[in-house]
Amino acid sequence: MNLRRQLFINGEFTDALSGETLPTLNPHDNSVIAEVALAGREDVDRAVAAARKAFPAWSRMAAADRGRILLRLADLIEANAEELARLESLDTGHPLRDARKLDVPRTAGCFRYFGGMADKFQGETIPVEEGFLNYTLREPVGVVGQVVPWNFPLMFTSWKMAPALAAGNCVVLKPAEITPLTTLKIAELMAQAGLPPGVVNIVPGLGSVAGQAIAEHPGIAKIAFTGSTATGRRIVQASAGNLKKVQLELGGKGPNIVFEDAKLTAAVNGAAWAIFHNQGQACIAGSRLLLHEAVADAFLEKFIALAQSIRLGNPLDESTEMGPLTSLEHQRRVLAYVETARAEGGDVLAGGMAPAAPELAKGCYVVPTIVRAKTPNDRVAQEEVFGPFVTVLTFRDDAEALRLANGTDYGLGSGLWTADLQRAHRFARDLQAGMVWINSYKRVNPGSPFGGTGLSGYGREMGFDAMREYTQVKSVWVNVDAQIPPHYPR
Repeated sequence: MNLRRQLFINGEFTDALSGETLPTLNPHDNSVIAEVALAGREDVDRAVAAARKAFPAWSRMAAADRGRILLRLADLIEANAEELARLESLDTGHPLRDARKLDVPRTAGCFRYFGGMADKFQGETIPVEEGFLNYTLREPVGVVGQVVPWNFPLMFTSWKMAPALAAGNCVVLKPAEITPLTTLKIAELMAQAGLPPGVVNIVPGLGSVAGQAIAEHPGIAKIAFTGSTATGRRIVQASAGNLKKVQLELGGKGPNIVFEDAKLTAAVNGAAWAIFHNQGQACIAGSRLLLHEAVADAFLEKFIALAQSIRLGNPLDESTEMGPLTSLEHQRRVLAYVETARAEGGDVLAGGMAPAAPELAKGCYVVPTIVRAKTPNDRVAQEEVFGPFVTVLTFRDDAEALRLANGTDYGLGSGLWTADLQRAHRFARDLQAGMVWINSYKRVNPGSPFGGTGLSGYGREMGFDAMREYTQVKSVWVNVDAQIPPHYPR
């Protein structure tokens, strides 16, 4: 496996000017995988300069030609699927089966979708007064700064870069410092696909240094960030210097509502997927289970049994169903919420600990955890834990279910399980969330807009909405045959 360790600037892999590196660790046992170059402010300056130099030619390239490069990249991702899957699993803790089945195909699919979109996104002709033609152009914003998180680094690299490139922008992207490896591999494949030098630049580094430099940089026209709400606030403040366009995909506390008429087995399986996939490290995770009191006991009996049967282990093991969290720091944070739940009077129904197996003792593992919260206002029912940790609350009727579901400051993903079609559509309308899944959870597609409201951020990934996020509108007026009388006749 070829591990890229350097920054990618102006089409070449290069060391950081400071010479500094940071180890990236295998969360299974916290062994060092590689020492990766650590970008500083000067490196960000180099990346922005390269992107600005490349922008005129890239933005004026025929859209179909830009699209063909993205389509070639999608093919290369599929050709290197096994290496990418193993690298993502090694660096993040994703079970290898998930990286193969989900992460790599979603990444290739996203580049392929936007490769096809490049020459199909167009302006409009506006009906105005007689004698004039008015039309709009959709133009790229320029150099885009992008910051992707550590939970799905491969997939989020495509979600960020594909629409930006299809629209004709150039990119300076910072992967999370603890999971940069697959993003650097994508940079290598981009060069093979024929992407011109400078169009994409990858600068792994600390958020407080490289991330801050991107947010503040006067040569960057837009920043797109996925991560915590606290960091999102800091990015908004840092972007004020040149009034950057800002797109934020932040935290969540997704309600997953099970009504009394739900198909129980499907709801149990769906709820487990909603919270335990990728060890619960997902902004859209169904981390608040809201159960109708008539089915709560039967649901929890099945749900607890399923959670306790999930096989934890080395993510590179083909039989592993749940790997470690991505860092020791995050493992400690998630386990601290177990103590918070107990202090608030909550009942730990399952898990709440690191696994006892000695072969997992050096890793960042947390057993699937189910907590019955004492009140909807408990911290564990309000704050994003971001781990295999779900809180349970019960409700009596639809009105109470809606109050509980909308009872946080977040508004990203939400789900509901019911056989009542009227209820389903009513809740889809009334839930304060950017996405609603009915009798399912966590479905995503490159054509479907992804994003939230409230403390979950603003702007949308994916689909035509993403292309709008990465373009600006220019209105063009043409006097065809209008006879304009002089405003100051003489």
